[in-house]
Amino acid sequence: MKIKNGQIYLEDVPVTELAKTYGTPTYVYEENRIRCNFRRALKAFQKYYPNFRFFYAIKANNNLAIAHILRQEGAGIDAASVNEILLAKKLGLGGTDVMFSGNFLSDDDIRQGLESGVIFNLDDISTLPRVLKFGKPEFLSFRLNPGYGQCEVGDFVCNGGPDAKFGVHPDQIMDAYRLAKEAGITRFGAHMMPGSCVRDPEYFRFITELLMDNIGKVGKELNINFEFIDLGGGLGIPYKPGDHVLDIDEAARLVSEVFTEKIAEYGLQPPRLMMEPARYFVGDAGYIVGTVHSIKDSYKRIIGTDVSMNTLARPAMYGAYHHIYVNGREDEERKPVGLCGQVCENTDFWVRDRPLPENISLGDLIVVENAGAYGYAMSYQYNGRLKPAEVIVNGNQHWLARERETIEDLVRNVTVPGHLLK
Repeated sequence: MKIKNGQIYLEDVPVTELAKTYGTPTYVYEENRIRCNFRRALKAFQKYYPNFRFFYAIKANNNLAIAHILRQEGAGIDAASVNEILLAKKLGLGGTDVMFSGNFLSDDDIRQGLESGVIFNLDDISTLPRVLKFGKPEFLSFRLNPGYGQCEVGDFVCNGGPDAKFGVHPDQIMDAYRLAKEAGITRFGAHMMPGSCVRDPEYFRFITELLMDNIGKVGKELNINFEFIDLGGGLGIPYKPGDHVLDIDEAARLVSEVFTEKIAEYGLQPPRLMMEPARYFVGDAGYIVGTVHSIKDSYKRIIGTDVSMNTLARPAMYGAYHHIYVNGREDEERKPVGLCGQVCENTDFWVRDRPLPENISLGDLIVVENAGAYGYAMSYQYNGRLKPAEVIVNGNQHWLARERETIEDLVRNVTVPGHLLK
């Protein structure tokens, strides 16, 4: 994003042109920012550990146009569900290019996961006997919960530690791999999730060392040569003005150093090192363009826009911060106001007492920053408010990547029993 003569541009496209062409609210993604984010991180990790690969956690943004950008850059896919495996298939990816990291799987999930032939990443030791009832995965990993987790966007988002629902307890990880080996499985990986949106390089060193001390003992005692060890995601981005950027080179250096040391300490054959970020690639490349529709002066001034909690759920769900710009007014004086959407819930009053341009007016365009991850993917249709369009920009060009929903989408799968029509 850039501002020229007061006007906001996404890459080289004015937001006024995007709003006129596609309407609002609309998600807009900067293709070149996604590629730049991916290449920066990949260069850093491969500099210190050449046998490195990224997978993309497609849950964060499942638009296939976005996923194709990352596929072109060389990413595999981390799938949290069977349907995300099918999305990967639509990208032309399968086998060891896809990691199935589901949790609390149903029997049908297990059966379809086995049939897909992807890497099976099990979330709990109790799942293994259930998997073996349906077949034997060619390639198996267990997801370790190392007992620690860090998160900069709210406790509910932290995916590691004692309060997280994910992963195998360290006391069970040896037995998990022993049972898998006794069942005749021969190809193994290892996995963890260190947390969410972490910007401290030292934390990645710490959590990698913790993982390797657990997995190293497994490999040494059970004589398992891990083909890969996956550090999960968690690479953070700054959300608030003034927040520092993650030093990705320092994180890569610290991780690679401790990873290499622990491989030698436990006598492991050097495996591929992997990570599966999403937010780091797409978070700061996505924006929402919305319109001011109403201004209420009551107990306080509230700016009403078409960016509602159904459009962007994160602030209402767990108090997430997203910075807001107002086209043509960023140089004006500011005063604290509220900002809300059009949904009939008070949690849709998702910005309170935020300094915004004092003269904000009806028809002004707002731009919501850092909406590329867990934005559209978490949108929904409450109050009959339909999901927005998605657009990709590259230079001065732009393309529709997903059509705006219509009323037909709201009722598409509804069947009314005949007696109710009388």
